[in-house]
Amino acid sequence: MSFTIESARSIFPETQVKHAISATIESFNQLSAEDQLALLWFAYTEMGVTITPAAMGAANMVFAEKTLTQIKQMPAREQTQVMCDLVNHSDTLICRTYSSFGTNIKLGFWYQLGEWMKQGIVAPIPESYELSPQASDVLQAIRQLEGGQQLTVLQNIVVNMGYAPTVNTQKVKEPVVPPKDIAPRAKVSIESINNLIVLNYMENMNAFDFQGAVALFAEDGALQPPFQEPIVGQENILAYMREECYGLKLIPERGVSEPTQGEFTQIQVTGKVQTPWFGDSVGINLAWRFLLNPQGKIFFVAIDVLASPQELLKMGFSQ
Repeated sequence: MSFTIESARSIFPETQVKHAISATIESFNQLSAEDQLALLWFAYTEMGVTITPAAMGAANMVFAEKTLTQIKQMPAREQTQVMCDLVNHSDTLICRTYSSFGTNIKLGFWYQLGEWMKQGIVAPIPESYELSPQASDVLQAIRQLEGGQQLTVLQNIVVNMGYAPTVNTQKVKEPVVPPKDIAPRAKVSIESINNLIVLNYMENMNAFDFQGAVALFAEDGALQPPFQEPIVGQENILAYMREECYGLKLIPERGVSEPTQGEFTQIQVTGKVQTPWFGDSVGINLAWRFLLNPQGKIFFVAIDVLASPQELLKMGFSQ
């Protein structure tokens, strides 16, 4: 019996537990559009203290400049309407354009709006506005999360805004701006793991050599990002990496390797990733679940955002 992409998703199931991140996202999605917009404003106001200015450079904000400038020049009432449209998944030109942005651009888009709202350039949430009890609970839940968990929640919130049928939305193609240089390559070591494919994957990703990383995949291989469906095929994986992975720093720590059915090998690696949004001060706890085919190529790799260190101890992970 051989693996399919669907069956591969079940390897190392203990990393796919429900925890504070998914619960907070579910609670946010149940709020009214007005509360979602207000909560996003309050969250960005608080998190803006820790978000690094360098993040905006990594986000390729050139893609969003035209739309941001358009919003900046609108009357206050229209600015508020645009933001409500984004939360409501309305079918407008700006909502469709927003849906074509990658995750980092969407984060940068709202960060810039938040900065302008604080400066009074874009219409802020009225000072007298009070969150509903349900929204206040969600905001308190976000406050109690670690920095990496907060960023993960924020990513999922902004990714799902804009025109809803994103499956039919034409994505921004890379490279529209000059391509990023490959970073200096550094050796990676992972406790209990000496598999060269896994080590090379980590090293290529940290060097932003996405072409090299994709070459490690089988032609029909798949990458499953956190909270998303698998991305199948080398060309699609490369497009995703170019759009979403520049600026990330992978810090794998330890792992376990096990043979499995059909001469496949499954490898689990736990560690952290640092993003340009919080710099070196915050790491997101991750697990990479690799399934290598008999030819030594990556047939499947899933990336899971893990729980807090306290929750991980209960799950059997040591940090």
